[in-house]
Amino acid sequence: MRRLFLLTLPGLAVGFIAGVALVAALSLGVPLALLGGGYTMMLINKKVRLGGFAPAALYWLIGFPLARLLHELLTTWYVGGTPTLPPDTLGFLAFQGIISAGFAIGFLWLHERVAPRWWGRLAERDEAARDIYLRYAAHATAIFEAKERRKAVAKRYRGGSGRKASSAR
Repeated sequence: MRRLFLLTLPGLAVGFIAGVALVAALSLGVPLALLGGGYTMMLINKKVRLGGFAPAALYWLIGFPLARLLHELLTTWYVGGTPTLPPDTLGFLAFQGIISAGFAIGFLWLHERVAPRWWGRLAERDEAARDIYLRYAAHATAIFEAKERRKAVAKRYRGGSGRKASSAR
């Protein structure tokens, strides 16, 4: 029996790790997916502004640590049989709150690239998708025009000296 255990140990270990990875992916992925859907609903219902980092950062400042806490509880429950809080729960939540800013940046960046394309595909047959898609298009146009205005102003200045070209003559 010992020999059989030793021979099958690599497969047992890989299977266990895969099981833990699946539990970890589900116990973190599902809460983050639900929170991401909640953020999108707030965006669609005009509760947060397009392209705004502050609303996303505040949203994930609360959501990300809670998702991570649930992840910890579910993973320890699966691995150890008992859901267990981290030893320093407040410190854990504070650290996750700090990390949430990076998560918010990544979420917002990816969302801004994926969501408008998706809504563009749905826009022909869904009024809410058309509305948010047109809001994104107007937002992108405003950002582009502001950038072009800054370029035009920069061209009026010579060599970065801060003086206008017309007043330098």
